[in-house]
Amino acid sequence: MKPPEQHLATFEAQRPRLLRIAYRMLGSVSEAEDVMQEAWLRWARVTDGVDTPAAYLTRIVTRLCLDQLKSARSRREVYVGPWLPEPLMGSTDEEAVADDVTLTLMMAMERLSPLERAAFLLHDVFDMPLAEVAATLGREPAAVRQLASRARRHVQDERPRFSMPAEEAERIARAFYVASTSGDVTALTGILANEVAIHSDGGGKVIAFLNVVRGIDRVFRLFQRVARKPAYQPRLLRPVTIDGLPGFVSIDRGHVLQTTALDVHDGKIAAIYIVRNPDKLRHVAALFAADIQPRDATRPS
Repeated sequence: MKPPEQHLATFEAQRPRLLRIAYRMLGSVSEAEDVMQEAWLRWARVTDGVDTPAAYLTRIVTRLCLDQLKSARSRREVYVGPWLPEPLMGSTDEEAVADDVTLTLMMAMERLSPLERAAFLLHDVFDMPLAEVAATLGREPAAVRQLASRARRHVQDERPRFSMPAEEAERIARAFYVASTSGDVTALTGILANEVAIHSDGGGKVIAFLNVVRGIDRVFRLFQRVARKPAYQPRLLRPVTIDGLPGFVSIDRGHVLQTTALDVHDGKIAAIYIVRNPDKLRHVAALFAADIQPRDATRPS
């Protein structure tokens, strides 16, 4: 029987990789952490007979995620407005950023079945051998090969093709923040693609766009209308990388915390992903607590 400290050390050594798998499977930091807690409870009950702990733990986490996805998909069918993954910032998890899964790819993976998503992530992203993926999913290798191949075809257009330098990412994020909050159409024209789309996730908890806003003219009108509101006093907290995309964290009207991620193609912003749902921003609020509280506490209600 393994001593408790060795048992815990084995789990902790695998935790970063397992958490990455859970987050990429579920698109939720909080749900991924719940899966990790359950995985630890199951691992703690294992005393011997495990030759490869990494493979064993991967199997536990993957199967827990597959079970979680069944209920998650039913909840998303009644979700208010567009659904977006919980934002994961590069500065908080450099390993997660290193796996080259961007927010746009995670959105594309939403079109996959749970098994396709698992096969693609484990084989293509986390470089697990096909036989090991098959054992994890409880399927024949030939079936898993088909799952991964089918998933690959569905998401191939969203695989990241290049890495944007940090300085350029911050420049674009700051330029967009200034132009959008001031309603500066001239500046916006220089950085937005004609077919730009805004996806805004409030989850019915705070004000957000209930439908995707598409087209540069509609986006112009929207930002101009918002900038003219007398009580509109946004505040930029920090430019960040969000799931591999340039973006920023800010305080919007009503003192609402939000993250904004920008999908840039050929130097133009093709899509804007805004998360305002407070349930999805608890880890962000904790990270930026020092930036939020002192200044907000002095503001009149």
